[in-house]
Amino acid sequence: MTYDRLVCANCAAPVSEGRCPVCRASRERLQQENNFLSGLHPTALIVLLAVLIATVVLLARQGV
Repeated sequence: MTYDRLVCANCAAPVSEGRCPVCRASRERLQQENNFLSGLHPTALIVLLAVLIATVVLLARQGV
């Protein structure tokens, strides 16, 4: 999940703006947790999964 769409429960501002200490702490935590798959849209993850399954099925049919 990206922090650009999150709203802080403490100050009701977007977390990406970092207006209060809670926002800034959450923004830092989310930036540290950022990895390759966290930035992908859920639809892109579904497409990648479908491609992986199709590849496995094709390889299984060929007997590899």
